[in-house]
Parts: sequence; C-alpha cells; structure tokens
Amino acid sequence: MEVQELNFFYGSVKALHDISLKFYTNQVTALIGPSGCGKSTLLRCLNRMNDLIPRTRVEGRVLLDGQDIYHPKIDVVSLRRYIGMVFQKPNPFPKTIFENIAYGLRLKGIRNKSFIADRVEKSLMQAALWDEVKDRIHKSALGLSGGQQQRLCIARALAVEPEVLLMDEPASALDPIATQKIEELIHQLKELYTIIIVTHNMQQAARVSDITAFFYMGKLIEVDQTKILFTRPKLQQTSDYITGRFG
Repeated sequence: MEVQELNFFYGSVKALHDISLKFYTNQVTALIGPSGCGKSTLLRCLNRMNDLIPRTRVEGRVLLDGQDIYHPKIDVVSLRRYIGMVFQKPNPFPKTIFENIAYGLRLKGIRNKSFIADRVEKSLMQAALWDEVKDRIHKSALGLSGGQQQRLCIARALAVEPEVLLMDEPASALDPIATQKIEELIHQLKELYTIIIVTHNMQQAARVSDITAFFYMGKLIEVDQTKILFTRPKLQQTSDYITGRFG
C-alpha cells in the first residue's frame, strides 16, 4: 500500500500536507506524533472512512496493489473488505460472539454454514481468543472483558480476509496485561497482513513496529526503520518528541 502526495481537507482546513509514504507487506508501520497531528486522519484515509464526514476533500493518491482507492469506479464497501480496521475502543455488536465474527461473511453473501463456522473458528484462533471463548461462542460478546472484546473486534476484521489491517490506538483503553496480549497478537499477525497502527505510546511503537513515521501538524516529518528512528533520528524535532521534550 502506498500514499502519494496526499492532501486532506476538513472544509477549508488543510489537515494533511503532501504525505507520501509506503506501507510494506508483512511489516508493522507505526504512526506517531502529538494529538491533532494528522495520524488518525491519515489512517482513515486508507480505507475511506473520512468519506462519512461532510465537507471533506482528498487530493493525491492512495494505492492498494497499484490501484487508486479514490478512483470514481471503486466500490467502497468492497474496498473495506480488503482493508480492515480496529478502533480505539472495542465496539462489538450486541450479538453473540459467533455472530460478531460471521457478520462480515454474511454481508459478503456467504451462506454455507460449515464454511462460516470454520472461518469463525480460524479468525478467533488468529486473534488468540478461541481457547478463551470456545465454550461460550453462542453467548453475548458484551459479556467479554475489554481486552477480549478488542481481540474479538480484531477477529471480526480478519474474518473477511483483508490484505491490510488498520489499528487506531487499539490498546489505549486496555489494562497492561490486555495490552501485552494485543502487542503479541500484532507480532503474530504481521506474518499474514500489512499492519498500520496509530499509537501515542512511544514504548509500544518501539516494541511492535518495523517502520515508524513521525507526524507533526499534518506533515510527515521523518520516517525510518523503528530501531533507527528511536536511536538515531535524523532531525532534532523527531528526537525532541521521542525523548518527551514536547508533545
């Protein structure tokens, strides 16, 4: 996936300035920067979630497998099957655990019960949740803990077999133990997916990502391999943010 000279506007306010950035297959890219710097706006540009906001406008290109996702002929509903998203707070549907996972499959028109059951189990296993819920899979998802609910939302995104997984601060609402499980899960999932994560937590970015991109006031300031960015950043501004001098 690649962003080329991307500008984004909320009405007359320019929120992103000429962003060009590549996201590599089977790698985790972390987007970091202070609140309001544009990282979540960029994330939502990657699966056209910003389309839902009135008076927004995009310039530039966002490519998935070489195809511009903003091309007029793109089916946005179909697009979001290839680019899954996990939000800051867990948002399970008020349905059973099984039906939460099966929902996207049914939306695709899949009716084969054994296929759906297999996909539900596989997705829950990928999300490291199967062993914890297999005996109550037909009970409400709202009975799960916060960390379990977030892994359920990850499983729900994985069920339709996306190419890219977007994560907007997926552990910010969770306790340290649940956060560790989410981070371990990210390490496992990158073997199968391209993962892009927004995080305010510098330690988390350092732990989970291969590439880190630092944003400030809607601009991409610096991007590099995470180990290099956190130990030998090229710009003083990046160093100041990482070391907590501002932000």
